[in-house]
Amino acid sequence: MGLLIDGEWRDQWYDTKSTGGSFQRKEAQFRNWITADGSAGPTGTDGFKAESGRYHLYISHACPWAHRALIFRTLKGLTDHIDVSAVHPDMLTEGWTFETDAYGATGDSLFGLPFARDLYTRADPKFTGRVTVPILWDKTRGTIVSNESSEIIRMFNSAFDGITGNTDDYWPKALRDAIAPVNDRIYDTFNNGVYKSGFATTQKAYDAAVHPLFDTMDWLDARLSDHRYLMGDQLTEADWRLFTTLVRFDAVYHLHFKCNRKRLMDYVHLWAYTRELYQWPGVAETVNMDHIVRHYHYSHESINPHRIVPINPIIDFMAPHMRDQ
Repeated sequence: MGLLIDGEWRDQWYDTKSTGGSFQRKEAQFRNWITADGSAGPTGTDGFKAESGRYHLYISHACPWAHRALIFRTLKGLTDHIDVSAVHPDMLTEGWTFETDAYGATGDSLFGLPFARDLYTRADPKFTGRVTVPILWDKTRGTIVSNESSEIIRMFNSAFDGITGNTDDYWPKALRDAIAPVNDRIYDTFNNGVYKSGFATTQKAYDAAVHPLFDTMDWLDARLSDHRYLMGDQLTEADWRLFTTLVRFDAVYHLHFKCNRKRLMDYVHLWAYTRELYQWPGVAETVNMDHIVRHYHYSHESINPHRIVPINPIIDFMAPHMRDQ
């Protein structure tokens, strides 16, 4: 099946000959939905009813996609209802592991399995695809509900409201049509753009990714000059989908992925906005920067063959953001 890098087999991720040196992300394969009554969601099958204690979330603190799910678990008051296991930051020949020696790695607190891939084969013994996080596991049915972060955060946004009493809505119906194109641009050119820049194996592929990335950062900074949040005065999923890349930008993507035209800290509005989101109740506790930095620099042998972990800049996310003035 090949070598795992960031949760994907190398023979899939690094097929750059057929893509002109460009990184291409594959789609998630488990696409069921937890719903309040257990009815089927937009994809997958029914039978995944929202229940306290039934589901387990597997994450990597390094992964921005998994970080989304961890943030929504906090925002929506689900910490007492959905427990969590965190993989080790070092992803080498065996992929994501449940070693527990450092960096907030918890081991597999549900089954005691050694590797994340074991969860996939436990759910489907014939599984041969991608092994990614987050993984949302159903203890009752003994299978993976979903490994698609954009859908997991929407489940967390509403499915458990009747259990938690938390009705905060980060995907309001009135804004969905407006949120969609913002999400699409941010995903393509920024969330995924840092990876397309960092894993490019030709100058042409790198240039094609890195320039749109900074065009989007310029656009975001301008948008936030007269918007409190991306959609105006209301905090939505678009903000949290953006945040997980922003919080990693200066510590990882600027250097490691060659996204170095500017730092996040060079953008007045975008930097203040990032600090505000970081200081949102409970969010700072979801950011494990030591785990993040260790993973990227130690795991990506093709980019950093000597696995030297840099000392990195001192980034004060708790500095006053002044966005209430």
